[in-house]
Amino acid sequence: MTPVLELADVAARYRGARADVVSDVSLAVRPGESLALVGESGAGKTTLLRLLLGLARPTAGTVRFDGVPLALRDRQQMRRFRRSVQCVFQDPYSSLDPRRRVGPIVAEPLRSLGLDTRAGAAPKVAAALEAVGLPADAAERYPHEFSGGQRQRIAIARATVCEPRVLLADEPVSALDVTTRVKVVDLLAELKRERGLTLVMVSHDLSVVASLCERTAVLEQGRVVEQGDTARVLGAPAHAYTRRLIDSVPRLPT
Repeated sequence: MTPVLELADVAARYRGARADVVSDVSLAVRPGESLALVGESGAGKTTLLRLLLGLARPTAGTVRFDGVPLALRDRQQMRRFRRSVQCVFQDPYSSLDPRRRVGPIVAEPLRSLGLDTRAGAAPKVAAALEAVGLPADAAERYPHEFSGGQRQRIAIARATVCEPRVLLADEPVSALDVTTRVKVVDLLAELKRERGLTLVMVSHDLSVVASLCERTAVLEQGRVVEQGDTARVLGAPAHAYTRRLIDSVPRLPT
């Protein structure tokens, strides 16, 4: 099966930097699969996510979408890509425009991709809000009227309203309290199961990774040091760095 997203021997660095942020990274994500990118801060997780989103250009290697190299200047290809690949960001407080009502916020991908008119978008917005557990009349309210968990549900509704094939998530529950975190993880799992979504998630929370992702890639200083089935990577890690990550997870005293 052709991977829907793939990084082949990819390297990337920030403008003006002398060293690569990530180097020699190869990852393949197949349709319907869920992959976690884990590692300490500065390991290169978010940079990889930006490459997979087409928001950054690699300095070496290739990013492929449906087996074809992603060309950021090919407007036709990028339109197909943007419809198929959407993202949920970390902070629901900053990712939603406080000056706009929820309806136009959720409808933004439909408008920007030319998928529907403003009037025609209303039923799709209502369906997207219902799918994440919010009432349709939420469309008439502003983001500040909702809790953090509800705001992240709005962000998920915005990301899924155009029915993408792939959902990329950058620490989607790290800004939420524990109870709300569980509910949003359950929501992501339900959407993945019902829609056959491919999921790529950056997370430092290994319990979330174990709940949501079938495969895990571990990054250390911009390189993938281990990848494979999540149960194996977390249950019987082969690399010393992975073992240190797992050992650093706080545990209640017995």
